[in-house]
Amino acid sequence: MIKKDTWVRIHSIALQPEERAANIPDDSKKVPLEFWTKGYLQADAEVGDEVEVLTKAGRLVKGTLVEVNPQYQLDYGKLVPELLRIGEDARRILREGK
Repeated sequence: MIKKDTWVRIHSIALQPEERAANIPDDSKKVPLEFWTKGYLQADAEVGDEVEVLTKAGRLVKGTLVEVNPQYQLDYGKLVPELLRIGEDARRILREGK
């Protein structure tokens, strides 16, 4: 059992495909608009339960409990070697006045 006030992540469907705007790309029109958010659990629950959370912004949001104590997982993609030296190159160009 996951206790009330535990930091969790939830998932929900914001819009079904038929509710989405007409002017979005065709591949987007075919799928629901989903969202994930994090907040403090408002009642004891289990993963998979429909729950309500209180977000850091003070909003109460409902969704399916998917993760307890979620971690931040940042990925900026593959290394672009040219970016490693861009700061050095820019300073050199400014020093040399080119």
